[in-house]
Amino acid sequence: MRVIYVNHTAEVSGGERSLLALLGALPERVRPLLAAPRGPLSDAAAAAGIETAPITGTAGSLRLHALHTPRSMLQLVAAGAQVRRLARRTDAVLVHANSIRAGIALAAAALSRPGPRVARIVHVRDCLPRGAVSDATLRLIGASATVVLANSRYTAQSVLAAAPRARVEVAYSPVDLARFDPARIDREQVRAQIGAAGERELLLGVVAQLTPWKGQDTAIRALELLRSEGIDAHLLLVGSAKFVARATRLDNAAYIERLRAMIDAAGLADRVSWLGEREDVPELMRALDVLLMPSTEEPFGRAVAEAMAMEVPVLATNVGGPAEIVRDRRDGRLLPPREPAAWTRALVELAASPRMRAEMGREGRLRVREQFSLERHVETVMDAYARALGRLQSR
Repeated sequence: MRVIYVNHTAEVSGGERSLLALLGALPERVRPLLAAPRGPLSDAAAAAGIETAPITGTAGSLRLHALHTPRSMLQLVAAGAQVRRLARRTDAVLVHANSIRAGIALAAAALSRPGPRVARIVHVRDCLPRGAVSDATLRLIGASATVVLANSRYTAQSVLAAAPRARVEVAYSPVDLARFDPARIDREQVRAQIGAAGERELLLGVVAQLTPWKGQDTAIRALELLRSEGIDAHLLLVGSAKFVARATRLDNAAYIERLRAMIDAAGLADRVSWLGEREDVPELMRALDVLLMPSTEEPFGRAVAEAMAMEVPVLATNVGGPAEIVRDRRDGRLLPPREPAAWTRALVELAASPRMRAEMGREGRLRVREQFSLERHVETVMDAYARALGRLQSR
């Protein structure tokens, strides 16, 4: 069956990495076509042998703005029309939107004029703040989608709070256990390659896009407190500011400048490494002693599951999806966001016990293998497709 996968941006972040993993593991009976703006995502898909088609993208947020909102809506309507034509031309039976904005595009296309009769899946990977606009957006998606896929129960609850009649199912984001396999990576060799950072007593890392809600500022404050405790720690910041257009909701460029000022003021310039966007994330995670995810809210927590697969203990926010991944004090710790002192206390405890870190690491990989494998994700998505097609045929 022909399935069109729709993404609203050309950039590759967590949701796009999950999509690429899914596209590479689909059963042979599915013929995928990626509809996305030209750029890194479509390039990666084409390199993997996935057919692609260019559509209009948008960088607009869902926050009302006199200039950006009308422009973004026009872009989404244009994208929806392009997808509708693709579905007709390719005889697609199902369209899978990979984001809320892509879901808006599908809804706009369905409302504007009749198109081919296809099942519509909308994958919700973000938790929108409650408000008139966000609630209306989720109600629109819930009413127009045959099935809404949420990347965690936490995300599903946020959708249902705004759109209680939506047909929501949970499909946890996957981890490629072959790529994230600690047995294939020499930990000490990687630590040697990253130089002085790898020689520290405690090597910490945040693997996330650089944006305020990811909480890199909390990690920096915790590092400062660790140094006051006399612990020889170093922090790797892996990731970049993915979205810096004026239409983006958060000023990520200004956030990076604030982080740099924090580091300089605390005298931590030689204790923080800015590694940017990396393709060797499994290797870098294997080198860590602890992964941090101090997000203010986390819909799922992809990096948490990946680190656990690499047998690295994690400290993660207790707000959102990580609570569905991490078993507190077994695979890692769940901690309140914006409270660096609490993160420091947990790190002091882990720094004192390499045995505890090793045990958490082993438990974490078992947990991911049982619950968050790519094979399980594909099976869950294919089951959702079957139910969506069944609902379409019963109408």
